[in-house]
Amino acid sequence: MYNPTVARLTYRALLGRRRALILLSLPALLLVIAVAVRALAGVDDRAATEILGGFALASMVPLIGVIAGTGAIAPEIDDGSIVYLLSKPLDRRTIILTKLWVAIGVTVAFTTVPILVAGLILNGNSQQIATAFAVAAAVASIAYSAVFLLLGTVSRNAVVFGLIYALIWEALFGSLVPGARTLSVQQWSLALAERIAADGADITSEVALPTAVVLLAAATVLGTWYAGQRLRVLTMANDE
Repeated sequence: MYNPTVARLTYRALLGRRRALILLSLPALLLVIAVAVRALAGVDDRAATEILGGFALASMVPLIGVIAGTGAIAPEIDDGSIVYLLSKPLDRRTIILTKLWVAIGVTVAFTTVPILVAGLILNGNSQQIATAFAVAAAVASIAYSAVFLLLGTVSRNAVVFGLIYALIWEALFGSLVPGARTLSVQQWSLALAERIAADGADITSEVALPTAVVLLAAATVLGTWYAGQRLRVLTMANDE
């Protein structure tokens, strides 16, 4: 369920000069903030939690997920180059799964590592805060990649809708509106962070851990499956 050629083409599309600069800018900003806060306030667990939860997990992770998830397939559909790929004797599930693996790899690399480093800078992983948010980011990256990959197969405005979800639903409603929190990948991943962090850490989620695990798995599996179905429909349309 992995094709090296498809993976290489997808990596090349995702890590082109323009996208690479965007992908690097958010982690760089997180690290700059972490260094500034540590220099001005010293070791502060509360500041670490607010920065890693309020900026990194709530905004940076979904935004990078949008870039990687939609960028893995949407541009090929938009410019028609997907037809060349679909003309090859490749199983459509292999294409989708390969692109998903690439999207996950890129999202995890540009979120988990910077979050861990920022956490170590902020408080030296006191109360396991850096580790907790790094794990939460990794898990959220998987779900976001599947959801945004699906979005890239169903809409020509995938990036726009992805940004609306990331900036409005996750960062705004997911943090402020109680009912919306239950349907937030951010809150699902926070449930894992809450379990991993020490009892004294100020990390809370509106979703219980068992429910969060089920919802994360469902979003990933169903998103990937339906993306494969959409690609199959696209193949049939091209054949006609």
